[in-house]
Amino acid sequence: MQWTKLSEQAVYENRWFRVNLADVELPDGRHLDHFLIRLRPVAVATAVNEANEVLLLWRHRFITDSWGWELAAGVVEDGEDIAFAAAREMEEETGWRPGPLRHLLTVEPSNGLTDARHHLYWSEGATYIGPPEDAFESSRREWIPLKLVPDMIARGEVPAANMAAGLLMLHHLRLG
Repeated sequence: MQWTKLSEQAVYENRWFRVNLADVELPDGRHLDHFLIRLRPVAVATAVNEANEVLLLWRHRFITDSWGWELAAGVVEDGEDIAFAAAREMEEETGWRPGPLRHLLTVEPSNGLTDARHHLYWSEGATYIGPPEDAFESSRREWIPLKLVPDMIARGEVPAANMAAGLLMLHHLRLG
């Protein structure tokens, strides 16, 4: 059963996102107005060291008033390579420069409302280059044993679905 978008127009936009209103025809012929949010791609990166520890950030999200572990992430600038953006974000937010990045997965965290695609990458190892440029992004940055990830997610310590998906995939790849 496929919905058909007949038209779409911008209602509001800024540098970060655009809110559109679409006229959608349902399979039974009815129409509905559906709001959607158009977003820039998001690039996410982390590293795993020789001890099978993963680099995470502990941060507060004011929108949901929650604390949790996350990976470094940010929007991809116009014309920027996604993997380059992921490496840039990791360096800016953690002070660690990743080794060669490998694509981990791409997720659509809320595809009933947004067209957001989050592209997650990882590297084997990273080089510390100094304090993070964007230290305001997190309260701390730590290397956490990858084996602890599933239990951390189960306890709600990784609340963001995109981060949980990436960490579980990384756990599977590295530890089976």
